[in-house]
Amino acid sequence: MSTTAGTQAARPRVGRLGLRKTLAQIEAETHSHGLKRSLGALNLTMLGIGSTIGAGIYVMTGAAAANYAGPAILLSFLVACLACVFTALSYGELASTMPVSGSAYTYAYASMGEVAAWVVGWLLLLEYGISCAGVASGFSGYATSLLHDFGVNIPDWYSTSFVQTLPGPHGTTLLDVGHGMNLVGAFASVIVTVLLVIGVSESATVNSVIVVLKVSVLLVFVALGISAIHPANWTPFVPPNEGGFRYGVPGIFRAASVIFFAYVGFEAVSTASAEALNPKRDVPIGIITSLGICTVIYVCVAAVMTGVVPYRQLGVADPLAIAVDAMHQPWLALFVKIGAVTGLCSVMLVLQYGQSRIFFTMARDGLLPRVFCVLHPRFRTPWLGTILLGCGVATATALLPIDIISDLVSLGTTTAFGIVCFTVIWQRNADPGLKPPFPVPFGAIRIRGIWLGIVPMLGILFALVMAVPLLIDIVRALLNHDPIPALLLLGYVVLGALCYLLYGYRHSRLAADTAAARCLEEPPAC
Repeated sequence: MSTTAGTQAARPRVGRLGLRKTLAQIEAETHSHGLKRSLGALNLTMLGIGSTIGAGIYVMTGAAAANYAGPAILLSFLVACLACVFTALSYGELASTMPVSGSAYTYAYASMGEVAAWVVGWLLLLEYGISCAGVASGFSGYATSLLHDFGVNIPDWYSTSFVQTLPGPHGTTLLDVGHGMNLVGAFASVIVTVLLVIGVSESATVNSVIVVLKVSVLLVFVALGISAIHPANWTPFVPPNEGGFRYGVPGIFRAASVIFFAYVGFEAVSTASAEALNPKRDVPIGIITSLGICTVIYVCVAAVMTGVVPYRQLGVADPLAIAVDAMHQPWLALFVKIGAVTGLCSVMLVLQYGQSRIFFTMARDGLLPRVFCVLHPRFRTPWLGTILLGCGVATATALLPIDIISDLVSLGTTTAFGIVCFTVIWQRNADPGLKPPFPVPFGAIRIRGIWLGIVPMLGILFALVMAVPLLIDIVRALLNHDPIPALLLLGYVVLGALCYLLYGYRHSRLAADTAAARCLEEPPAC
């Protein structure tokens, strides 16, 4: 009797909601993933920059300035950056403690359990996979324009998606079936897939070259644009509020939630932990350094853009091109388009890489089919899963108007960021003796013995600050008889729940191992 009681005390019964990975299990995974370690701190920093500088600065900055913040878009970038800094520091601690693929998915598995881990993995599909299709669509537009400058005209049929969005009455959004097929963007997705199948070190080399090129383009834009700035365009710096989130202080925060999309991707560095040479040191360096570099570039580009062109004229798909035209530098327009094409290509590369590694980890846990974790015998990459993901991204790019879910991408990202920050708090309280190689700075407070880190708490607060305007706009659209954003959110949630219930719940490796261990301890119960 005493033996049985002792065994039960050692392994308490938990339901599926409470089923968690232990740090020991996660540590064991660092030695059994089979992936090739080949990335150093510089590679990881380039990976972070490559995934961050892309559609956000080339497209969304202009719309955010024109519709919400005006010249105060500079403050919006600082607010969004501040939200990301706290999360980046939390990512740094977790990545140094749990250096495995999976990013926020793995961290949630350790803190809140399997169901929460599935939710985070499903949210990360928004951030990486679906947003990658949106980036591919942006790539198609810039690439088509660039080819036109060289006398190569791509018919609209090959560069527009099959489904189109049209403005409806009262600000609503209508869907219409067109006659196109965005094969240019789909082809770019296929090329990225091939690079990722060949190998991560080769892909990282390509990414590093592209990062140097696109950063150089933006720096040239800033250097030449300084002399073309008209200070009157910055007045008033914070335009008076015109109702709702249009300008004023509310507009600054709404613009921050929009350009938050420009920052998603820096944490893709954490998905490369299993392939880093020294993950406990290099991953935190890559995350924080890439975030800092991108913020400086964003603020400089936004300052020049709003100084050269009145902010109300920037609500177009190519705001950088508008600014270049105002600078009367024809050769620079071509240079900027080349930077946009290469820049968006590197974003696609890193986003698709991050998603394939998250799927790899989820498949190893049994929550997705095993095909996503089969490694190529030569390249040591999850090649079948990468090909399936690439086909999905290419199909979405060719058929769907990804732009209508950009707010949902940001909403999913902020939720994942909040969970990451919470995981730091949970981990410190669950294992008080834990000494992370990279601890979050700035101390902590204790309330009734509970450790509450200042950095992760601020990360959770700023995640809410980013999410609230997005939720308000979804509700407002619903009240204005525009149900599409709400239906997309609901449909995505329902699809994720069905995938887990019909497959993940039945094939969970952790659940099977727990049940097997319980059978060994309590044979009569089996």
